[in-house]
Amino acid sequence: MSRVIRLATIFRTIGRYRLDEFIDAEALGPFPRAALALSPWRLHRAPALPRGVRLRRALEELGPVFIKFGQMLSTRRDLLPTDIADELAKLQDNVPPFPEQQSIAIIEKGLGKPVAELFASFDPKPMASASVAQVHAATLHSGEQVVVKVIRPDIEPVIRQDLALMFTLAKLVARYVPDGRRLRPVEVVADYEFIILDELDLGREAANACQLRRNFENSKLVYVPLVYWDYTCRNVFVMERISGIPVTDMAALEARGTDLKLLAERGVEIFFTQVFRDSFFHADMHPGNIFVDATDPADPTYIAVDCAIIGSLSDSDQYYLARNLLSIFRRDYREVAQLHVECGWVPPQTRVQDFESAMRAVCEPVFERPIGEISFGQLLIYLFRTARRFDMHIQPSLVLLQKTMLNIEGLGRQLYPGLNLWDTAKPFLEDWVQERYSPQSVLRRLQRQAPSWLEQLPLLPDAMLDNLQQSRDVEMRFAQQQQQVEELQERSAAKTRRHRRQMVAAIACLGAAVTVLPGAWQQLADAPLVSWLLAGLAIVLLWPSDS
Repeated sequence: MSRVIRLATIFRTIGRYRLDEFIDAEALGPFPRAALALSPWRLHRAPALPRGVRLRRALEELGPVFIKFGQMLSTRRDLLPTDIADELAKLQDNVPPFPEQQSIAIIEKGLGKPVAELFASFDPKPMASASVAQVHAATLHSGEQVVVKVIRPDIEPVIRQDLALMFTLAKLVARYVPDGRRLRPVEVVADYEFIILDELDLGREAANACQLRRNFENSKLVYVPLVYWDYTCRNVFVMERISGIPVTDMAALEARGTDLKLLAERGVEIFFTQVFRDSFFHADMHPGNIFVDATDPADPTYIAVDCAIIGSLSDSDQYYLARNLLSIFRRDYREVAQLHVECGWVPPQTRVQDFESAMRAVCEPVFERPIGEISFGQLLIYLFRTARRFDMHIQPSLVLLQKTMLNIEGLGRQLYPGLNLWDTAKPFLEDWVQERYSPQSVLRRLQRQAPSWLEQLPLLPDAMLDNLQQSRDVEMRFAQQQQQVEELQERSAAKTRRHRRQMVAAIACLGAAVTVLPGAWQQLADAPLVSWLLAGLAIVLLWPSDS
């Protein structure tokens, strides 16, 4: 019953904001078109607002899960019109907090002790409240200032219910909305399901934060708060409380005299370091998750929080991505096309020259603009859109990469509008490719693999004998199968020869039967017995047999 009520609420909100206008009625079948025409939504006039604003407000009214979905959807600029993507990007996690008694109850149940015993002080009033969790300020008995992140009570059933409804709506969009299948709404919802369900496990987020902190230990690029594992479980996460300037607070950064050019360049360096050195990148680096330590304005450091969404690339994806980006920098579109085929991002039957031509048509107008005006993130979007025409299926890791690239580039341009991302990125990529295939790097990779090889070495003779025996077995089976095929062919040929002989004999019998007839065909009733016997024999010979 609750699902029916929720579905009614969704459809009522859709009607209030006349989101049905996103559907091209002419592209629908007769029944859906009639149902749309007779819908009670038609009784409401569309609000005098742009379509992107109407969609954003509808998602805001539908609650936290839909707000989060809108935020994720805003990153899929390869799928959405620009006006809608820009408007959805304005969605904020400004969600009313849940009661403090519930928050305290979740903490005490999760950690197994009263709040007063766990913390020297605990502020029941949340510092911030988002769609999935809210955070409280606290102090440990040892004196450390911390923040306590608490998952919203009973949110998982609500999320799963809304996800089920989203899948239903996505299937309707795919079926009835023009270009619905190209937009792949079911795939988008599936990506969102994977992301938001992972966000419900704060233990996973804490582990991600530890790994990211370890990757940048003793680095001036980025600082990740310390995790307190003794106070962390699936729905409670306690970490060090940091003090920094929100990265969007330009007035405060400028008042401190912060080196904004260096800060912008470090943001780009952080991104490429995470992607290519570590293959472990923070994939939710929107401004709300980034602060700046400007204690030394000439040497500022980023502070990153909320590590729930992490991206990772395989070794092969790292390599092909780096080479693709370098080829784009050099405007070598033939190599870009060949690399897409080599790494399996487009089907192997793709004509390289066609893909090369499409890449050139996308990139050349972009490169004709001044270098400082070229958006690297937008170029990635154009490339993904073009590749989609060649049946390229975007992997979730590449989608997260694109989203993070857009966030980083937007952040860098906000801090320092003259940021030349190309000049910052190209040397890094060239150095990475060169270092990856240097003798020292190859030796390090060999050393990493050596223990595994040494462990397997004593088993090598047995493995070789097993492979040899398997090879012999395969050869024997092949010989047997070949002999069976030859026998079948021989039987088939013999059967064909027998059928031919029967056909000849049958024709001969029919000819003889006609020859001995006493006269014309109308005297069949008076035909001699031998004619009937010959005709019967011909029929027997022509009768189909199973053998």
